[in-house]
Amino acid sequence: MKRVIVMRHAKSDWSGTATTDHDRILNKRGRSSATALGNWLREIDVIPDAVLCSSAMRTRETFVRLGLPDAELDITTTRDLYLASEDQILSAFQRAKGKCVLIVGHNPGIGMFAASILGTAYPHPQFPLYPTGATLVADFDISTWADATWRKAIARHFTVPRDL
Repeated sequence: MKRVIVMRHAKSDWSGTATTDHDRILNKRGRSSATALGNWLREIDVIPDAVLCSSAMRTRETFVRLGLPDAELDITTTRDLYLASEDQILSAFQRAKGKCVLIVGHNPGIGMFAASILGTAYPHPQFPLYPTGATLVADFDISTWADATWRKAIARHFTVPRDL
């Protein structure tokens, strides 16, 4: 059994202080939401041992503010996940290592990826929108990530920051 945590970055700052979209940071609400998401993951006892994170500032900041023990994590930060499509995310995901992988990315790709790995939609009104901070925990009955395919995951948990 393998587990994936599919997270959209927390709310970013649109005040215009960043020089590029890639450099946008989290706003105050986003920083608080990312911390709450980390607390939620600990409460449900879901801690990744590997991370695939977009190289964008807002995804990296979301990951850092989760407060996970990064010394024990296999962390891959890559520009390949910046605004990646669901197929690009699946391709990166299939090369992952670890038993529980956290993917931190951007919409629309991350939300489409979350929906596509499940056999049925998660029964939460916000799931189809996959708003900032949306986080799905799902399991695959596989022995290697290379065997992960569409509609094969079983949803275990889903939340959005407003639920926390």
